[in-house]
Parts: sequence; structure tokens; C-alpha cells
Amino acid sequence: MYFIKILIVPLVFVLMNAPLAAQPSIHSYTQEVDRWHAGRVESLKKEQGWLSLVALDWLQEGNNAVKSVGMITLQNGRIVLTLENGRKGTLNGKTFSSGPLSADKDKVLIGSKALSVIKRGDKYAVRVWDSEYSARKEFITVDRFPVSDTWKIVARWSQYATPKKIQVATVIPGLLQEWSVPGAAVFMLQGKEYRLEPTLEAGEKDYFFVFGDKTNGKETYGAGRFLYAEPPANGMIILDFNKSYNPPCAFTDFATCPVPSPENRLPVRIEAGEKIFKRH
Repeated sequence: MYFIKILIVPLVFVLMNAPLAAQPSIHSYTQEVDRWHAGRVESLKKEQGWLSLVALDWLQEGNNAVKSVGMITLQNGRIVLTLENGRKGTLNGKTFSSGPLSADKDKVLIGSKALSVIKRGDKYAVRVWDSEYSARKEFITVDRFPVSDTWKIVARWSQYATPKKIQVATVIPGLLQEWSVPGAAVFMLQGKEYRLEPTLEAGEKDYFFVFGDKTNGKETYGAGRFLYAEPPANGMIILDFNKSYNPPCAFTDFATCPVPSPENRLPVRIEAGEKIFKRH
């Protein structure tokens, strides 16, 4: 564990209680967050984005009919998709009518539809997208709080000697996700100290936070919000709440989002980032 010399401890606490001193200007910072948000909006408009999901069906061992698509056979973890007679799709750019699929990897395209199998714990489910779905066609943007550098917080990083294993609940009753928590971000708000615990997802370098706060269910989505942060450096980690955003389940009933752990439910208002999604 990295220990900061006692001579610089006062500076650390100054940083934890103030916006970043190195900000070139609030105008350029606002522009940077606006660019991030524009990219976020474009990602939601994708043909196989969260707004075009039309189904999430949990699979049983054996044959599982997928309406207007075909049949999925699940046998001891092996997945085989057979399209309805006469239907043709593509998988990895090649013509597909029947064959094995890899969970959380392969996606079969069939006209305006797409299909993929996901694995959550020891359960499998089929997801179906339709790029012509009205929710995607009608989408314009997501409302958010005004950008303020007050909410770009320099937190102290508290590294755990051994990553903590926790079970995280999801919006699907009874479905848990196991997380490995490497440490906690410790920061000050309104004169009080708070902490948030992230996980580090497979293949990702940034830390992933799921948090709740007192705006949930009013101005923001009731089941909390998501936030990514760059890895800690010199014992510090930056939490930019202006880039906190709605989980997929704010846009569709066909997602399996994690919800904040009890430790990550902040008893304060975080008036930054995305608000509740409303159709325009």
C-alpha cells in the first residue's frame, strides 16, 4: 500500500475539499463535458443500442422458441440457434441459418433485428434488438444537470490490501453479480466524509462505480446511476459526477443492471450528470 509522506498530507485534504486547481477554465471544461455527453447520446442511438431492445427471455435446458426468429437449444452450456425456415441472417459478416453461438460475444443480424445470448451467473438469456423500434426512432436526448466543476472531485484512493468480494443485487429479482472491489474513493462533501467502492470490469482499465444519492426517484433514476473514473494516480482518484449517467434499465425493461450496494448509497444530493430519462 502506498503511504503519502506526512509533509504533504495537508495538501491532500485541501485537494479533497476544492475543485481541481489545474482546470484551465470553466468554459473549456464545460465544452469537454458537452462533448462527452454528445458521444453518450450518439451511443444510445445505435442500431443495437439499449433503446432498440425488444426482448430478454431466460433460457431453459433444451429447446427455446424465439418469436419470429427461430429456436435456441441450450444443452449443458452449449448454445445452438436455428432460424425459422427460409430465414437468413449474418454472423461475423457471414451468412447464417443455423449453428453454435458464444454467450456474451456472438450477435446474429436478421434484417432489422439482432439476437445475442448473454450469461449472468449460471443463467442464460436471449436478447433481441429491433432497429425499427419506436423508442429508438423517437429518441432525442437525455436531460442533465448544468455542468459545474464543483462536482469534479479529487478523492483520496484507499487501496485494500486484498480485493473485497461482494454480491451485488440487480434489477432482476434473485440475480446477483459477484464483484471484486479493489478499494474505495474517499472524499468530502458539505464538510462530511463519504466513500464509494468501485469494481474493475474484465478488459477495462477504468474503475466502475454504481452509486445512489438523494436525487434518485425524483430528479434522477430511482435505481441509481453509473460512473467511470480513470485509475488512481499518486493516491488520488477523480470522480467527475458531471459524467454520471443512467444505467441501461432506465431506457429498457430488458436489461440486467446492478444496483448500488448499501455502502454506495450516499445520503446527500449529487446534482450533476444525467436526470431521469423522459421520452420527447
